[in-house]
Amino acid sequence: MNSEKFNTRELAEISVTVALSIILNQIYLYKLPWGGSITAGSMVPIMLLALRRGPKVGIMAGTIFGLVQMVLEGYIYYPLQIILDYPLAFSCLGLAGIFKKIPLLGVIVSLTGRFLSHFISGVVFFAEYAPPEMGPYIYSAVYNGSYILGEMVISGIIIYLIWKRMPQMLKT
Repeated sequence: MNSEKFNTRELAEISVTVALSIILNQIYLYKLPWGGSITAGSMVPIMLLALRRGPKVGIMAGTIFGLVQMVLEGYIYYPLQIILDYPLAFSCLGLAGIFKKIPLLGVIVSLTGRFLSHFISGVVFFAEYAPPEMGPYIYSAVYNGSYILGEMVISGIIIYLIWKRMPQMLKT
């Protein structure tokens, strides 16, 4: 197998994982007015795939998920903002694959990467929405952190329970 290509099984798993993430992403626990939401674990399938197949497959799945998110409910203002808020932010979910032995650390790193991508976008492109008393850095950190932290807790709990119950799933 060429290391630059995905095999048929990986492509099928990416497709199913992205589809499941899109479905879970439609179940909102909390939705912010200018984008961002806490969902029913919509990023868990991507992170589980990354833990199972490695970061390359996870990053590809995350990138596709981000592009689908952009098409379905994207907030598009600037070309670079599109890249930061969608394919780059969601590709970070694949970083979980680096931490196969410590999946909770994978959740934290993945969602921290996603947060940083949204944070930079918020500071650079959405500074005008920041209240004067907060400034763009604090505003972006609070706004994006408010839903990423919720997603991190939910994702961490779900992945912990799956790992505890079926660790062999991630090892095959």
